[in-house]
Amino acid sequence: MKKIFFFLMFCLIGFSVEAQDNKILDGVFIKETSPTRRVIPYTHVREADVTFYKRVWRKLDLKEKINHPLYYPTEPIKEIGYERISLFEVIKRAVEKGELTAYDDDEVGGQFQLPLTKSAALDKLTVEVIETVVDPDTGLEEETSYNDPVGASQVKEYRMKEDWFFDRERSVMEVRIIGILPIIEKISSETGIVSKQALFWIYFPEARYVFANHEAYNSLNDGSRMTFEDLFRKRIFSGFIYKETNVYDNRMLEQYQTNGIDRLLEAQKIQHEIVNFEHDMWEF
Repeated sequence: MKKIFFFLMFCLIGFSVEAQDNKILDGVFIKETSPTRRVIPYTHVREADVTFYKRVWRKLDLKEKINHPLYYPTEPIKEIGYERISLFEVIKRAVEKGELTAYDDDEVGGQFQLPLTKSAALDKLTVEVIETVVDPDTGLEEETSYNDPVGASQVKEYRMKEDWFFDRERSVMEVRIIGILPIIEKISSETGIVSKQALFWIYFPEARYVFANHEAYNSLNDGSRMTFEDLFRKRIFSGFIYKETNVYDNRMLEQYQTNGIDRLLEAQKIQHEIVNFEHDMWEF
């Protein structure tokens, strides 16, 4: 009887403390899994066991439906006891807090040789907006400029650097993402022309520890959402190869395939060559 009494008292004390904090449970359970998730470590790979290695660069178009969990929401929203944010917002907050290191875009595919200072990275998270206004006193047109923070709605594309390799010790073809680069769209106030601007590279093995604690939307089940780290690890996204390591200075596909359809077919050809290598390793 005493055990039941103490148990009831403990429950009442816990309820009163929660009531004093004015916290109301939005849902049927408290989300504890994602905020405390730990990253699954990579399997160690020996150089002697790698019989095939290929580096490619890939574009992720966020207008594709399968990539929408990376793009939306464009503004943070509260739902089911959790704040859902886009991938760019996750990256942006981590850079602002110093949890992620931003690396300058060296235009050769991300070598991670030039880390940006925190102030330099924050400068890249703002864009200069130039507007023409009419002075109410003189009636003359004047140009004014101000810095506008980059929002998630401006990020329409990501570029990734990834390595494919065959590990003969485990007899598996594996891919690991090395870096990710957000691309924003800027509209010229003078000409109205839309241009793309690369922000900075993020070293993906470092970002995994941040991505593992933020949820991505699951259209099939709100109670079984993945984290962004799960989404990339399971490769639930769509992208096409725009560059590969080759003898011609690692040139991009657009430098020798000017037609969009030809570039897509060339990208598929590169991907098929990687997959076919794994198939050729097996004998039936």
